[in-house]
Amino acid sequence: MNVKENIKIALSAIRANKMRSFLTMLGIIIGVGSVIAIMTIGTTGKDFLIQKINEAGGQSVYISVDSSSERYTIDGLTEDDLDLIRSVDLVSYVLPESDEMAGLSTKFIPEGICSVTAVTEDYQKAMGIKVDYGRWFNKDEVKAHAKVCLISEYTAKNFFHSQNPVGQTIDLKMNDQLISLKIIGISTDVESSFFSVDDMQEMMDGFGMEFDFSKIGYVYMPVTTQMEVYGQTTYQGVSVITEDVNDLDRAGAEAVSMLNARHGVLDDSVYKATNMATLVDLLDTVINVFTIFISSVGAISLIVGGVGVMNIMLVSVTERTREIGIRKALGARTNVILFQFLTESIIICVIGGLIGMALGFGLSFAVSVLMGAPVSFKVSTILISVGFSSLIGIFFGIYPARKAAKMPPIEALRQTG
Repeated sequence: MNVKENIKIALSAIRANKMRSFLTMLGIIIGVGSVIAIMTIGTTGKDFLIQKINEAGGQSVYISVDSSSERYTIDGLTEDDLDLIRSVDLVSYVLPESDEMAGLSTKFIPEGICSVTAVTEDYQKAMGIKVDYGRWFNKDEVKAHAKVCLISEYTAKNFFHSQNPVGQTIDLKMNDQLISLKIIGISTDVESSFFSVDDMQEMMDGFGMEFDFSKIGYVYMPVTTQMEVYGQTTYQGVSVITEDVNDLDRAGAEAVSMLNARHGVLDDSVYKATNMATLVDLLDTVINVFTIFISSVGAISLIVGGVGVMNIMLVSVTERTREIGIRKALGARTNVILFQFLTESIIICVIGGLIGMALGFGLSFAVSVLMGAPVSFKVSTILISVGFSSLIGIFFGIYPARKAAKMPPIEALRQTG
């Protein structure tokens, strides 16, 4: 008997007992579906987070200062320290940055909130931010603590009902002070470091939660202006960007060495360089390990499903004892009988695996929509699910198949005689 005939017989047996076959597949469907959903959602979330971290400066080295050191009296990084770091040959940009939430009001919207990102004039070039209307603030404005800002296009539409409110002012409530900033630029790129308004809106809608996102804005302002509001004169840390990411560690080490020499620091207790790319790799590893662990837990249902397949196949062998006896009496070899029942077991598991795969990918797509992230499908996930379900069919189908194949024809005919 060839493979094609075995498949036909197996499909006929499955169709003859549709409900029983479906219930047999259920464990496989749940197992494969859960494993695929977990792996795909994990990959989607990981790729989305890493992308956002990289966009927010993940390919940089962060130079920080520990001002609590007991041996040295150092408050933070000064402008002279930043100039010293800029003098390192490998360094392209030195970017001080501060993020906070603040109250935002205009003549159209009296009460709102916004994400404020305080940076220098170099931030636009380093991050490749496009200004749609107006311009970015310049070096002289940063030095002069100018009260200027850029806002996102979304903020312009909601707080001014206009795409181009350049020249108008906004009021920010920061550190219990109300400061007025003149809008000098509008950009579609000026949004949250991690989630845009559209991302957050989709997530809130997906969870059935209501929030008035028309009262959330995004603002970029000179970091010196923000520091003046808080009475600060130094930075606790800066991001350093190099032309080649492979130079980040060297640039960080040289910057720390020069800072130590300038301030007479003899150990590593004050200045530290953290390669953000290393943290991204660590995040990647942690998420991968977590995904594999959860997937392994989900795979337990596949084992349970496999036991169900073996149980039903044993019932099938008992029900078809007479058929086995007749076929063996007519000369069917042991390996032919074995392969027939093994084929049926594999087909049950493969069909269950395909249904589970469809459900798993469907769930992954739904979750990715809620996350506002593009779903990340991997061919390896498909191969693993189909391959594993096939192996379950072979492993748990081999015993019933062997039992059918080794059944003596006379005994089989006598049991149903």
